[in-house]
Amino acid sequence: MIKDIKPLEFEKSIFQIEAKIEELKALSGETGIDLSDQIETLTVQAKEFKEELYSSLTPSQKIQIARHPNRPNFTDYISLLANDWVELHGDRAGTDDRAIIGGVACIDGHSAVVVGTQKGKNTKENLKCNFGMPQPEGYRKALRLFYHAERFGLPIITLIDTPGAYPGIKAEQTGQGVAIATNLREMAKLTVPIIAVITGEGCSGGALGLGVANKVFMLEHAYYTVISPEGCASILWRSPEHTSTAAEALKITATDLMKFDIVDGVIKEPLGGAHYDPEYTAKQLKETIINCINIFSTKGKEFIKNSRYDKFRNMGVFVE
Repeated sequence: MIKDIKPLEFEKSIFQIEAKIEELKALSGETGIDLSDQIETLTVQAKEFKEELYSSLTPSQKIQIARHPNRPNFTDYISLLANDWVELHGDRAGTDDRAIIGGVACIDGHSAVVVGTQKGKNTKENLKCNFGMPQPEGYRKALRLFYHAERFGLPIITLIDTPGAYPGIKAEQTGQGVAIATNLREMAKLTVPIIAVITGEGCSGGALGLGVANKVFMLEHAYYTVISPEGCASILWRSPEHTSTAAEALKITATDLMKFDIVDGVIKEPLGGAHYDPEYTAKQLKETIINCINIFSTKGKEFIKNSRYDKFRNMGVFVE
């Protein structure tokens, strides 16, 4: 485990085992006593325990990983994915929402417009980007960049990690619902390929405002849902004590959503989550993105638009 990462509650036993391993190594070095057998035994046990733990996480535990403060954010991924990056600011109406960042990137020789939600890793950063909750101007900025991609024939990549669009009075007064609805409509009409990836939290219309894509992927420990488990519990049970029950019932994990054909693929994370090895995660993410860009580069505009439409029309089951 990485020392500067704070363990989640269910991870503490792993940290304790690995702390013991480090103690034995230090003791062996100080005293000259051969403790290699004990160290090897504990190391094997720790590895087996970690593999078992992270392969059987509950939805609530996955949510904790998705919300981990050390989890890579949009700017982290851009620095690891792009060979060149030019950020474009503003919604052309006088505002620049820092909860949504976008621009033009070169990824392994492929030019693309990349847009995503941004979270901070401390209070100061989160205040600057409103804790990853976009305001209407953020969605208008994203739409401006989508139009830019359409004009120049560039694929669009969206990286989504948001607890939802900002629900404040000001956001409602300045057209939050209209801004998101406009994005849904206009993204459906674009003739360039759109690749969306849920990298952490993907909650409600705040996520969907960037998520009308030809291909939607999720990182292994991300979650994607119409409402947060806390919100669901407060509505159905009127108590936060039922948050875990809500998380299970909502079927919000990548595995569940693959079964329902809501997402098109799951991107592998390192053991414990993306924050333990951002470089590995970015590599898996890049391979997925480049593969999609190559596939759609051989498709015509009408095919791209119609396949996106068909994807969303085919979701869900109707019973007469």
